[in-house]
Amino acid sequence: MISIKIPGQETIHAKHLVLDYNGTLAIDGMLIPGVKEKLNLLANQISIHVITADTFGKAAESLQEIKCTCIVPKAENMKEKKLQFITELGAENTIAIGNGFNDALMLENATIGIALIQKEGASLKTILNADIICTDINDALELLLNPMRVTATLRN
Repeated sequence: MISIKIPGQETIHAKHLVLDYNGTLAIDGMLIPGVKEKLNLLANQISIHVITADTFGKAAESLQEIKCTCIVPKAENMKEKKLQFITELGAENTIAIGNGFNDALMLENATIGIALIQKEGASLKTILNADIICTDINDALELLLNPMRVTATLRN
């Protein structure tokens, strides 16, 4: 579990990290350098789940050496499927990271939503639903490895 104290709010006790794959962990289906190592470090503290439409068909293979679950639902209604997934996990105990339009509801409802603007860009709706914006997945993962950075960003 990752605990994050934000002044003026209840302490967050995150048990799950839910991430999109393409545009978030990968560019054009290829895992971004540094992601595997950081996710495996985080896996010692929090359960990691990747939920993706898997546009390039490479998610499961690319994630084999990472301590995470990979979920590839049928592509229809992905926005609602991602929301349903974090709701079933317990959105109040879930941190979500994504960039696409189908990540918007997931980020809005997670206890902390982090939107990424990387090479694939990001949906404006998703950005507006996020609590934090990063321009690199490695920076976003380092926020979770160093929770005081989240405190500094979200404090009143």
